[in-house]
Amino acid sequence: MEIILLERVEKLGQMGDVVRVKDGYARNYLLPHHKALRATKANRDRFAVERAQLEAGNLARRQEAEAVAKKMEGLSVTLLRQASESTQLYGSVNARDIADAVSAGGFTVNRRQILLNTPIKSLGIHKVRVALHPEVAVTVGVNVARSEAEAEVQAAGGAVAAEEFFEEGAAPQPETGEEAAETDAKKT
Repeated sequence: MEIILLERVEKLGQMGDVVRVKDGYARNYLLPHHKALRATKANRDRFAVERAQLEAGNLARRQEAEAVAKKMEGLSVTLLRQASESTQLYGSVNARDIADAVSAGGFTVNRRQILLNTPIKSLGIHKVRVALHPEVAVTVGVNVARSEAEAEVQAAGGAVAAEEFFEEGAAPQPETGEEAAETDAKKT
């Protein structure tokens, strides 16, 4: 299907380009999200008339997004999750979690603006792109940790030992044969 792009679409084209895409991509994504119009004679004429107005609106939105991007530069959010000793999360961190954390940090973003190819499944600091506008993106640091103390160590650039951040008595410690015998003797 041939379409006329109403805004820049990454890996596809700029505003005003007439491109051929698969029917499903056009019907299910580009047309419902008002990113494109079908390339009919009537729509081509309509776009030619409205092009200046669309470009002016796009420029205003882009300037606003650039101003927000300057404020967001260097932003880092912390997400606390449970994880195994091998730093694998019990679950994952997805775009909605990151959007909620960035919104809690004072910026309004939705999950569609978070450009995350796969969910985050391990502890550590991860760099995630946030698209504020089709032409403006900013990188946000996402610090995934088990506790606030662990997050501070990771943010400072330190390595985290698994047992170091468990609460007292929360991490099972292996017992030697003598300690196990003493424990059993105390129970009886």
